[in-house]
Amino acid sequence: MKSRNIIVIGGGASGIAAAISAAREGANVIVIEHKDRIGKKILSTGNGRCNLTNENMDARYFRGDDTTIVTEVLNEFGYSQTKQFFEQLGVILKNRQGYIYPISDQASTILDVLRMELDRLKVKVCLEQHVVSAKKNTKGFQIITDKGRYQCDALILATGGKASSVLGSDGSGYVLAKQFGHQISPVVPALVQLKGKGNYFKQVAGVRTHAKVSLYENETFISEDTGELQLTNYGISGIPVFQISRYAAKGLYEKKKINVVIDFIPSMTEDELYTYVNERVKTHGEKKTEDFFVGMFHKKLISMFLKEANIPFSTPVHMIPHEDLKRMLCLCKHFTVVIEGTNDFEQAQVCAGGVRTTEINPKTMESLHESGLYIAGELLDIDGICGGYNLQWAWSTGFIAGENAAKGSNL
Repeated sequence: MKSRNIIVIGGGASGIAAAISAAREGANVIVIEHKDRIGKKILSTGNGRCNLTNENMDARYFRGDDTTIVTEVLNEFGYSQTKQFFEQLGVILKNRQGYIYPISDQASTILDVLRMELDRLKVKVCLEQHVVSAKKNTKGFQIITDKGRYQCDALILATGGKASSVLGSDGSGYVLAKQFGHQISPVVPALVQLKGKGNYFKQVAGVRTHAKVSLYENETFISEDTGELQLTNYGISGIPVFQISRYAAKGLYEKKKINVVIDFIPSMTEDELYTYVNERVKTHGEKKTEDFFVGMFHKKLISMFLKEANIPFSTPVHMIPHEDLKRMLCLCKHFTVVIEGTNDFEQAQVCAGGVRTTEINPKTMESLHESGLYIAGELLDIDGICGGYNLQWAWSTGFIAGENAAKGSNL
């Protein structure tokens, strides 16, 4: 039986996975990448350590307009298959509270073993080539780049989204998918910092503190997360902010009012906090207000709270009216930030939005519009939370697409 010719457009995580999977099925594979090397974005994942998957793998950690595809995809190629794949490539993995990393703690380890496998399978990698057009013809697909012309039996789009264009994701894949009849859900930054309205951000910039952040859209609660909050000179950042940011970006795109309510002391209820502070006032009431709260909050936060609550800094705390003190404590538990925007795609780790998943066969990743066309990775309207979920989506969809492209269409 004649080997099928497969072209993968995009040399990121999903494209590499697709190429390896297709080649293992006996296909002749070419990867077309417009950067000077493949896998650049892999090197930046997990702060350079490559959090390549997560032991707690489940569809509830993924977002999109229609996430029903996720369970089927993970059933086809999920956590255990990913773990086995990298172990077979010689990578010793370590589990850090469910987060899976290479034992070397170097993302370059993962990219190196992937590149060696591509070489072993004789996958041809064409670098610094920009795809001009991709069209279906009587022989399959014709792909024209700025450096050549290619023909293949099946085509895999694995171009990534628009996040971190310097690493390769420039949004070109959406154009190609549209040309084949696919609808694109609005694409916005995700896992990204949020810009807030307020003149206090510069004074608290650099503060890192444990907090709970809750996002509201037109006063309706949408999502929350708890962890290390980072305050910047323009707004808020940190893992918990990243986790809710896709909802903020979507809401802002739809011109909705977006607020984030910060609980700066989530370990206590309001009543517990009031009781604790009132007891301390009895024994330390002579302290100035700016000194009284040292030990509870970062000094920069204390100054911000006192200013926002209009409480003098140097007045002994026992002289502060109970109502004023209660108002400040309420502020600590319900500090509201009006969100004006997100940082742009260049600062985002991934995108929310993309090719609608209802137009994809979840068993094969084949387009329901075009036989022989497969779509994988971030190009699809699925994004995961922090913790290895977006890389898992790339491995899963890439492997499924590659294997089925090599076997041939079932449509």
